[in-house]
Amino acid sequence: MGMASEQMAKLFEAFQQADASTTRKFGGTGLGLAISRKFCRLMGGDIAVISEPGKGSTFTVTLPAQVEEPIPDVAAEVTSRTGTPDRLLNAAATVLVIDDDPAVRELMHRSLTKDGFRVELAADGRTGLDMARRLRAAVITLDVMMPSLDGWAVLSALKADPVTAGIPVVMLTITDDKNMGFALGAADYFTKPFDWQRLAVVLHKYRKPADSQTVLVVEDDERTREMLRRTLRKEGWQIREAANGRLGLDQLSLGAPGLIVLDLMMPEMDGFTFMQELRRRPDCRHVPVIVITAKDLTDEDRRRLSGEVARILAKDTTSRDSLVAEVRQLLNGQVGSHKREAQVKSMRIGDCRLEGLRV
Repeated sequence: MGMASEQMAKLFEAFQQADASTTRKFGGTGLGLAISRKFCRLMGGDIAVISEPGKGSTFTVTLPAQVEEPIPDVAAEVTSRTGTPDRLLNAAATVLVIDDDPAVRELMHRSLTKDGFRVELAADGRTGLDMARRLRAAVITLDVMMPSLDGWAVLSALKADPVTAGIPVVMLTITDDKNMGFALGAADYFTKPFDWQRLAVVLHKYRKPADSQTVLVVEDDERTREMLRRTLRKEGWQIREAANGRLGLDQLSLGAPGLIVLDLMMPEMDGFTFMQELRRRPDCRHVPVIVITAKDLTDEDRRRLSGEVARILAKDTTSRDSLVAEVRQLLNGQVGSHKREAQVKSMRIGDCRLEGLRV
């Protein structure tokens, strides 16, 4: 029958009611209006209220005729040592498991890690919500029967928050209430005990795919890195870069690129070690790699790289156009298997000479 200004001030806050008596009389969690406003704002609109005690309340929803995709604001995010927002690191292959049962958490961690996922664990709903906002995981698995904050409340809060609303949530629970789960926004629903193989297939479906138009440049020489960036970006490809192999592995946590341009002689982690770590990642086992190096490769060096890279190029002379053509061919998948017989090829990038093997 209307609200005072102090009641309206907290009306749209999650888990809040305008008056404590509302919950006692009518029930509810205090999420309905919070969810409504989040959905409106996600679509570029809003919801407003005019209220007068004793007379009533009028809610007005305003929505655009055409809804645009929201653009996340990452400017205020804390950046890591790679210059990449921390909230994005490892997101592409991360599963957040929210379950109060330690046996389930252990099983999920062990099994999903073998499948190439990075697994984060939360033992209760509130911890899970905090981690979901921070990690921006590729997918979340969620139990329903948990103390303090149950899975339904967690799911509602996830879908009400623009930061987490787009993350697929897979329910894993003994509660057989699929209609409730899907109504609240769940992407899939499994009852315990669940079919592990089917769950693995579903989770891989939501794993973020490799960006086929992204080139990762791992090179410690700043001038060479800058030249490669300008040359490749001019062709319309997205460029990520790292000054050594260890930083290159950090960049892989953003998702597998379409192609990697790799130097061999670098501080902290050289190109050989980087390649070993790269091929251990299930999502990076088949990413083509162009090696460029000033190192005189020994037979042992070539043996270590054999079958693992698509090109081995010494820093020698060739045109930038030739480099672009090589990258385009690899990104378009025109090379087939990267274990073919070698062909000698020389290339030039600016003032650098690239001479070596086309594999």
